[in-house]
Amino acid sequence: MSQYEVLNNEKHRQLRIKTGHSAALGDAVMHVMTYPMEFRDIQSYYPILFTKDPGTGGFFAAAVLGFEADQNLFLHGDDWDAPYVPALVQRQPFLIATGGDGGNQAPVVSLDMDHPRVNQDDGEALFDADGNSTAFLNQKIALLDTLHRGLQHSKGFVDTLLQHELLEQITLDITFNDNSKKSVQGYYSIAEERVYQLQGDVLESLNQAGYLQPIFMAVASLPRMRDIIERRNQLQVQQEV
Repeated sequence: MSQYEVLNNEKHRQLRIKTGHSAALGDAVMHVMTYPMEFRDIQSYYPILFTKDPGTGGFFAAAVLGFEADQNLFLHGDDWDAPYVPALVQRQPFLIATGGDGGNQAPVVSLDMDHPRVNQDDGEALFDADGNSTAFLNQKIALLDTLHRGLQHSKGFVDTLLQHELLEQITLDITFNDNSKKSVQGYYSIAEERVYQLQGDVLESLNQAGYLQPIFMAVASLPRMRDIIERRNQLQVQQEV
């Protein structure tokens, strides 16, 4: 359960944030939200699919990390085995929060006090002795600003995909090297054939909105699923040794 508090240089001056990666730090997840402005980095290492938020039913783009709940096949002990770590992982345990009537209040930086990275003993300080933001905190604030803009852009992107019926539900039926099988459901992919059937004016509008490139980035990411499968195969071999 998360307990967010607006970051305060007096109340939170003594806090530190554990860095690095591990299951104990909350990184054992089978997928993580991403957004179109990040697709160029994501597609080099992770398959990009779409799924629904169980709370709201709304669609969001996700970088796939594993095939089961709490399974991150890029996580090896304290190491994240990929040159690029998704921004929604990098930002932990911070969040951009909005509030007020109608959500019109300016975005503010919040901290999840219940996150395992938050403590008073180990890791990076948030403020110096004078209450000024540290370089570490300033980097996180810059990341949160990028995320805030990216997620706002993402809403229009997903709405447009749905408007043009460019998402199709898929089932991943996988046979691993040990002959075990896994059927993964709940994901959607870009309906590639429908993209190719779009007319020129629609393609132009997608391009002007900055949506066309992410569509093709998502399509281009799908072969990364083979890497995820191979990671699962290697994990099984290691567990048998």
